[in-house]
Amino acid sequence: MEFEGWAESRVAAVNVRVAVIGGGSWGTTVAHLCAHNTATVLYARDSAVAGGVNTTGENSRYLPGRRLHPDLRATSDIAEAAGGADAVVMGVPSHGFRDTLRQLRPHIGDRTPVVSLTKGLEAQSRKRMTEVVADELPGRPAGVLTGPNLAKEILAGHAAAAVLAMAPPDAPTAEMLRDVLCANDFRVYTNTDVVGAEIAGATKNVIALAAGIADGLGAGDNTRATLITRGLAEVTRLGVALGGEPLTFAGLAGIGDIVATCVSAQSRNRHVGERLGRGETIDEIVASMDQVAEGVKSTPVVASLARSLSVDMPITEEVRAVIEDGRTAAAAYRALLDRPLTSETRR
Repeated sequence: MEFEGWAESRVAAVNVRVAVIGGGSWGTTVAHLCAHNTATVLYARDSAVAGGVNTTGENSRYLPGRRLHPDLRATSDIAEAAGGADAVVMGVPSHGFRDTLRQLRPHIGDRTPVVSLTKGLEAQSRKRMTEVVADELPGRPAGVLTGPNLAKEILAGHAAAAVLAMAPPDAPTAEMLRDVLCANDFRVYTNTDVVGAEIAGATKNVIALAAGIADGLGAGDNTRATLITRGLAEVTRLGVALGGEPLTFAGLAGIGDIVATCVSAQSRNRHVGERLGRGETIDEIVASMDQVAEGVKSTPVVASLARSLSVDMPITEEVRAVIEDGRTAAAAYRALLDRPLTSETRR
């Protein structure tokens, strides 16, 4: 089916072919959701993961015991996954995002929309993932799916919601993709603030690291609530400085995702922060994990971006110092408490 025909009716959306690139927990979950509505292929670099999805209906490496939609198919051949796809969903970590797009380039159409699931920034360029899409796949509509989305809860059938942000000219595309992504009790809202949605997703992981550090140090619920609230303030400052809309940070992409990531035991970034708070080094923690905690790579990038724009982000800067400079978690925590008092609404 040609992509230009998607806007004709909601019924037409079930005839599209979706390729989800990335066989981690969230990529697999999104592929599972799409498979409820349309033909969906999951690309997993690990042939064992792809084979397991096809033979057992399960991604035993990342989501053991979670049954996937029976119509979902997987492959470890990226050309097979992307060839003929009407839409591509990118569930690839930020450090591999650009290279994966280059692998996809020969296999997808000139107007095939690309949706990012990645909540991070490219390290060297400090670009958002949709900007990387524009570099590598120019002319394709690009957007981001983001929000408080814990994969295991969604696979268990618990209600959840997300935001699909695409630029205003691509609103019809966003509406049709929304219908493909919605399944069971997973709701998707549309938004035209791509900048705000992506910055919210990348920066909330930094705040989750801070919340985890506080937990590891034995802090209480008041501390966590304070970190979430002050973290949201600095995340919003950065997003608005980059052209994002303030309301985006008060929605699912902002406060919704920050709360989920800062309080859930399933949050990889909160988990890393908690271990830092208990005295482990970042190298020890990363070496022990088989999935990426995007905040570890995003924190130095976010801090650098904030400094370049003269945006005050004290929580981010202290987390960066723990990750990059070897500052102790206790010293970072103390530095935040010892900051001069000021107006809550100062920008």
